[in-house]
Amino acid sequence: MAKQPSSNTPLSEHLAYLLAQANREINRQLELRLSTEGVPVEQWRILKVLYDGAGHSMGELADAVLLNHPTLTKMIDRMVSDSLVYRRQDSEDRRKVLMFISDRGKVLCKRLNSLAASQEAHILQSYGDKATGELKRLLENLIDAAG
Repeated sequence: MAKQPSSNTPLSEHLAYLLAQANREINRQLELRLSTEGVPVEQWRILKVLYDGAGHSMGELADAVLLNHPTLTKMIDRMVSDSLVYRRQDSEDRRKVLMFISDRGKVLCKRLNSLAASQEAHILQSYGDKATGELKRLLENLIDAAG
């Protein structure tokens, strides 16, 4: 059983710190791969979510891609200008606007997905299928328990 941190436990032994460090490193590696396309990680996440073609509200999208609303709005505005995504009024609720991926966005998303897959393959190669699968399972359980 893991020892619970105390007031004199070094920062580097706190779970929150370790998760933040791991997140920073994984995002740094992914950012390097996606930079060949000139795309930030957050933009890839947006395209990945919209790729299902279902149309998503800004609230749904913000939750799914882990961005606050103002940051998401700025990013979506740029992506609309670049013809990667578009807005459409919801046919069932005229007050609601849904976001969709464009054909151009789908083409870019496919290229980005292969770059992201190469990062995942690197992680699998470094840590093995079993350890990586266990890490994903533990993180999913941690997220579920916190929610």
